Amino acid sequence: MATDTAKISQLKSAVANLNQISESEKTGFVNLVSRYLSGEAQQVEWSKIQTPTDEVVVPYDTLAPTPEDPEETKKLLDKLVVLKLNGGLGTTMGCTGPKSVIEVRNGLTFLDLIVIQIENLNKKYGCSVPLLLMNSFNTHDDTQKIVEKYSNSNIEIHTFNQSQYPRLVVDDFVPLPSKGHTDKDGWYPPGHGDVFPSLKNSGKLDALLSQGKEYVFVANSDNLGAVVDLKILNHLIRNKNEYCMEVTPKTLADVKGGTLISYEGKVQLLEIAQVPDQHVNEFKSIEKFKIFNTNNLWVNLKAIKRLVEADALKMEIIPNPKEVDGVKVLQLETAAGAAIKFFDHAIGINVPRSRFLPVKATSDLLLVQSDLYTLVDGFVIRNPARTIPANPSIDLGPEYKKVANFLSRFKSIPSIIELDSLKVAGDVWFGAGITLKGKVSIVAKSGVKLEIPDGAVLQNKEINGPEDL
Repeated sequence: MATDTAKISQLKSAVANLNQISESEKTGFVNLVSRYLSGEAQQVEWSKIQTPTDEVVVPYDTLAPTPEDPEETKKLLDKLVVLKLNGGLGTTMGCTGPKSVIEVRNGLTFLDLIVIQIENLNKKYGCSVPLLLMNSFNTHDDTQKIVEKYSNSNIEIHTFNQSQYPRLVVDDFVPLPSKGHTDKDGWYPPGHGDVFPSLKNSGKLDALLSQGKEYVFVANSDNLGAVVDLKILNHLIRNKNEYCMEVTPKTLADVKGGTLISYEGKVQLLEIAQVPDQHVNEFKSIEKFKIFNTNNLWVNLKAIKRLVEADALKMEIIPNPKEVDGVKVLQLETAAGAAIKFFDHAIGINVPRSRFLPVKATSDLLLVQSDLYTLVDGFVIRNPARTIPANPSIDLGPEYKKVANFLSRFKSIPSIIELDSLKVAGDVWFGAGITLKGKVSIVAKSGVKLEIPDGAVLQNKEINGPEDL
């Protein structure tokens, strides 16, 4: 194999000829590959890990109340920008285009809800919180068309693109597009850690700073719980925290999520990929590591500018191997949460679970479209009639994986306020006005179409055929 130095100089000359991307993208990419080859993504020393104190991971309940004077609240909000990570496609849920245009409830998409929320905030306090969407080259064109429908709203919407990097051929470290793969398959967006340099490179960061904006609230566009929180914003401004990660208590469903640790005097994110094999089970336990990262992040804009200009944000590199037309390729990515250790006075805030309501699959869609939630002013709010803190666990078979199939198999979404768990597999069709309670398992035998009649009430039932109804 060629030496690393030879690989990098070969890579530089190949990248120089890629006219589809900007100079800053070329430099960013070569720097990322150089860091990867130098092997600095070392694992943590397990014995040095400490559990963060309440000073570092602040309990939400201890935050000061927000100012009662609406004028003071307006002043706070005028320092804020909301940024949604909008680079993902809806492909895993069988949808084309950006994931943020999947309809969540009442015919409204993720993006509709986000816009309604910020509109209401701006109207209520007379402030002007802008919305930024970070797109990838996969979602940019569609998003540009979609945001036109909000042109009459009282909210400024800005879009910008995250970097576009070439996939690397594993065998010889040559960019895939240099080998004739000039379509989208030759490229990738390098993870949401790229949000910081992309804000700067797009010119958006300087524009926002010149408008007097101070903080950006970054969140995934599919997290319905990621709404603007005045108590958090107020706390960060008062305490001059440059970075805040919202964390929430782990349940058994979240064992793979990254957690916050104190390490060599700094707070940092620990991801499962950094954990030595012999400690993976300990990492997954909810006794030692009680919290996980929601990817709701609040970051000071001046600090982003300072660190990006100093090229100081060297987050852990996540190697993501893929295959394109039988060719093994590598895409190197970074995560925004891993940047926490580079900011001054960085903290976590341990927030209620309601601030983490992601829709990753149709099973999540079932929850948010059901009577477990209501929609008020664009906010998805949990029904107080459900007394159990945890949501029911929902396991839907492959027949339900695509949104269109999921919707066609439910005449209406069942009532699930008293449901503990639901498992559905096989060719099952639901009528209207059904109620599910306790533990319900509906598994149709192969080749059998199973129809649950309108108005059925199923409580602690196991159903394998019509005879069980």
